[in-house]
Amino acid sequence: MTTGAVAHKGLGQPPQPAQRWRPFTTVPSKRHWTGEVGPEEYANGLARLGDKPDAAISIYLHLPFCPVRCLYCGCHTLITHSSSQIDHYLDCLEQEMDLVLARIGTGRELLQLHVGGGTPNYLNDSQLVRLMEIIGHRFRVLGETEVSIECNPRKASAGQLALLRAIGFRRISFGVQDLQPDVQKAIGRIHSKELIRDVCGMARDSGFEYINLDLIYGLPYQTVSSFAETIASIIEMAPDRVSCFAYTHNPVSNPHQHALGTDHFPSRAQRLGLFQRAVDRFTESGYTWVGLDSFVLDTDDLAIAQDEHRLHRNCIGYTGGPTTYLISFGLGAVGDVDGILVQNAEHLPEWTTAVRRGALPISHGHHLDTTQRSRRDAILALICNLRISREAASDGLPEEFSHLEEYLAHGLVRTEGEDILLTRRGRFYLHSLCVEPDAELRHDRALWPLLQSI
Repeated sequence: MTTGAVAHKGLGQPPQPAQRWRPFTTVPSKRHWTGEVGPEEYANGLARLGDKPDAAISIYLHLPFCPVRCLYCGCHTLITHSSSQIDHYLDCLEQEMDLVLARIGTGRELLQLHVGGGTPNYLNDSQLVRLMEIIGHRFRVLGETEVSIECNPRKASAGQLALLRAIGFRRISFGVQDLQPDVQKAIGRIHSKELIRDVCGMARDSGFEYINLDLIYGLPYQTVSSFAETIASIIEMAPDRVSCFAYTHNPVSNPHQHALGTDHFPSRAQRLGLFQRAVDRFTESGYTWVGLDSFVLDTDDLAIAQDEHRLHRNCIGYTGGPTTYLISFGLGAVGDVDGILVQNAEHLPEWTTAVRRGALPISHGHHLDTTQRSRRDAILALICNLRISREAASDGLPEEFSHLEEYLAHGLVRTEGEDILLTRRGRFYLHSLCVEPDAELRHDRALWPLLQSI
């Protein structure tokens, strides 16, 4: 919750929108991690998990390889045309898993298995089969395990999609971003509406249970009207889920983003308008707005979980319940083992060298203290379930809670017994500010002047 100070005249510094790794699921955000957690501390945390053989876990696998670099990308990626390099990476991925399993034991049940990138479907058929064999020999993938993969629709074929389904993937996500030719040309990711429609159809025919399409707003040349056209086309394709992320322009960390320039980006007001149009169109078309940035069919289990106040979010995405143990493998992957936050080495030589010498490839990490756990729980309660008890808000968000009367007066929240509930307007406000949860959510970072029309 944020201060609704109408008197504020400036818009302050632009918020830093979420990338694929959502910073509000790792409180404090990575740039504020203390670094006191390294390989030894992580190993101790894994050993404690090893003492709980019945505890189910979720795992994320990062496959960083791409054939070309998209200019908007903010993920850990490597451009390669060498199949042998990917084979060597899978060798190291297998070794990293064994380093973890030596501490937690084999045969763990999986709540979630998510394969991201990069471009996971850049792997050839034999590499994809090998990847799932590596996992299947070490973990228990159950019938109810959420097994998902991110794919570039330009690399997908009917045969590949059938293979992915046959080897156990049940959910698939295609990165669309935008369907307008001028936007696609600017960001270096060109695919037609017809291609996306055909790929979705092939995924349906292959038996995928959920099809997710990713959109990005805030890209060069996007306008409210052009984005509305993209959204209309997406709705016609009837995906089960749609993720609508804000673009992050950070050329210091991602030098290739310099190629986008800055002359044709939407303004902050226009960015808000883009997302508002997405909310309006999807909710008018039978989708539920879930959390901050996702839309799912009204019958989706995530919509039901949000309605029943049990929705949760981790680095993989939204889930129907909390995840205490998220173990991540691969280059730059972020994990959370009961409050021990870790990130793997972000450079391939560093990661491979550590794994080959038998060391957990952790570059840095952080251990959540009691206050930070309370803050994270409070933020996730608001993001996921749109409500929080007064007690939890007072404990987890004391600075924000002190402005409760202002939030009530400005229609950002309402009360229901001992609970505080976000209003529709409040959800937009939270979306604008909840990307740096370790900072105070002050009015001088707000978009209040832009929210008057919502």
